[in-house]
Formats: sequence, structure tokens, C-alpha cells
Amino acid sequence: MGSNVKDMSLAPQGALNIEWAEMQMGGLLRLKASLEKSKPFKGVRVGMCLHITKETAVLVNTLRAAGAEVSITGCNPLSTQDDVAAALAKDGVDVYGWRAETNDEYYECLNKVLDTKPQYTVDDGCDLVTIVHTERQDLLDGIFAGAEETTTGVIRLRAMEKEGVLKYPMVAVNDSDTKHLMDNFIGTGQSTIDGILRASNVLVASKNVVIAGYGSCGKGVSKRAAGLGANVTVTEVNPFRALQASMDGWRVMPMTLAAPTADIIITVTGCKDVVTERHFPLLKDGAILANSGHFDSEVNVKALGSAAKSMRRIRPDFDEYTLPDGRRVFVCGEGRLVNLAAAEGHPSTIMAMSFMDQTFALKWVLENRESLENKVYVLPEELDMKVARLQLESMKIDIDVLTPEQDAYLNSWQEGT
Repeated sequence: MGSNVKDMSLAPQGALNIEWAEMQMGGLLRLKASLEKSKPFKGVRVGMCLHITKETAVLVNTLRAAGAEVSITGCNPLSTQDDVAAALAKDGVDVYGWRAETNDEYYECLNKVLDTKPQYTVDDGCDLVTIVHTERQDLLDGIFAGAEETTTGVIRLRAMEKEGVLKYPMVAVNDSDTKHLMDNFIGTGQSTIDGILRASNVLVASKNVVIAGYGSCGKGVSKRAAGLGANVTVTEVNPFRALQASMDGWRVMPMTLAAPTADIIITVTGCKDVVTERHFPLLKDGAILANSGHFDSEVNVKALGSAAKSMRRIRPDFDEYTLPDGRRVFVCGEGRLVNLAAAEGHPSTIMAMSFMDQTFALKWVLENRESLENKVYVLPEELDMKVARLQLESMKIDIDVLTPEQDAYLNSWQEGT
């Protein structure tokens, strides 16, 4: 149907960036090579709402090599890499997205993907699924399944399933170990700090860093911040995760007590209003706010703008808000995903695993579609292990193998002490 990207002249650099990503995504390329011969996705129309990055381009090319027809839009107005979008468009992919879309443009692009009448949807945040269920219900009969990439989207999907309104099967790719324990923990840990450093170039060592949320993402960010010498404080609403944070050695307290000490606050909760009007009077002069949760509602930037007497952009992706009493508060990446708004997202090696999970999800759905209900599914463990094995092979790491006697021992109950 065509594409709508910012600047097609950027395509050569985008192609080079995709090539660089491929060099670090050996596991996914191994999977691509095996599927290229059998073409299991031949003729399947896939509509994607993912961050348009060099790594996502490798996933797009993997699905196309396996026979799929792919259209894609971005899942965040600030995360699209315009050179990559141009390179994909030049290669014949239907691409709709550019960096710094308005809210209206964002939803126009989502609808452009839906205009291709996808049979399978791939979401990062559940926006495609939501629009199909609320505004484009005419498409439901043609969609046999979909997959969701991130925690926030899975939360929304499980709410839909619980209410009985989910109209087609979804795979919670996020819930595979090779996704949330790699992408969320290791990937978000590194890329969040990367985004904050690119935006601010601030020294992390000796700073008081407050991390809101101690799921897989919060655990990863805490570890990386501490590795750079930060004093880490965690805020949580979940008692067990708060306990985990304490046992991991971090200070744990409510945000109202943590905010006055914070040099940097990082939100990774998947919720809204984590830092909002009641916290702004507590912040010290020079405090930096960054969000690495999916939506731009965790740090209430609109409320901060209303509370401030002035705002100016002092660096790319780094805005200064001056409060009436003269205190300055800095926001990275407009409160959107800092690792993509101010940096390039997760390292390619991490995304190779997430996108192997996505590829296996489509293959699993096609093989099992007749038996699937309108529920949220998790990929079978054996596919998780396939992803791990492909990744290990690409990293040239060998592991032990159980002997027949060990395997029998682990799968029986008769032999004891």
C-alpha cells in the first residue's frame, strides 16, 4: 500500500545500521536461515506496532524471509529511527512512522497498518489490539491471533481476557524467560542508563538514584545504576517486590520520602502518576526525572509544565522546568521511554532473543490455531529453551548435557536418599 516516512534519503545509513544490528543478532539469523527454506508464514499478513529500530528491522526481514507480508508502525512517537524506517520502505516494506509524531499522526499511522487487513498483529503496548477491539471491529473476522511484546501490553490483555472482551488469541511474548529476564532485566538496565547519560551526561557515581518499580525492569536498572556508583533507593506498591528490593540491598521507602533525596528518579512501573503534583514540591534543585515504563504517564510532565513558571530545552531530549521558587527540575526525553527517546533502545544481542520469541510465537500460533481460544497464552517452555540454545550457539558457548541416567533420575520419584 505504500509508506510514509520522514526522509527517504536516510535509507543508506539505515541499511548500514541494520547490517550492524545483524552482526550482533546471530541467534535470530540462524532462525531466519532455517525458516527461509520452508516459508511457514507464506501469505500471512502481519501488522506490527513496534519501535521502528534497526533491531526491529531484522525481525521484519526474518518474517518476510519466512514468507510473511509485513506492515509496521511505531509504538511510541519518539522511538522511530528515521533512517531505519527509510531503509525498510526502500526495501518494499509498508512503513508508517517517523520520530516526533503528534498524537493524531501516531494514531493515523496505526490505522494505516490496520488498513492492510493484517491476519496477525504484533504489539508493544497493546495499541493495535485496542483499536481493533474498539474502532476497527470489522477486522476481527480476519485476524486469527496476535502477540504482545511488553509488560504493559500484557497487563492490558489480561484485563481484557478477565472481562471477557478479548476477541482473538494473544501470545504474551513478554512472559517468556528469554524475553523478560533478558530484555526487561538486562536490556532495560543498560539502555535506560544509556538514555539518561546521552540526554544529560550527568555523573551517576555518588548520586542518589530513586527507582520506582522493582519488576524485572526495575531490578535491572537498580543493578546498573549501582554498578556506576549510585546510591539506590526503590519505591514499590507490591509487598513482595519491596521485600526483594530490601533483600537485594537497596533502601526501600515511599516516593514521598524518597523524592527529597533524589538526584535522579527513574520510573519503571507500567502505572501512571508515579511522579506527579504532590511530589514536585519535594524535589531538590537540579533533580532529573526519567521514565522507562511504556507510556508517558508515569512522570506527569503535563502537570509539571503547569506547575512551572518556565520551560526550556537546554540539550536534545533534555528539558528544564523552573518552579515558582526557583528550583529547576530536568526531564529526559519528554517523559517518554528514555532508552528510545534519548538513546537507541536495547542492545541488538538482547533484542535477538525477544524477536526469536516473536518469530516462534507466530509459528506456534499457525501450528495450533485450530485449538486456541480467545485467551492470553505463554509460549511453551521448549520454545523458550530453543531461543536460549540458539543464542548460546551464536555466542559460541557450550553447555553440559544430561546423561540418560541423570535424565531418568530427574524424571522419576523412586530413587531417593
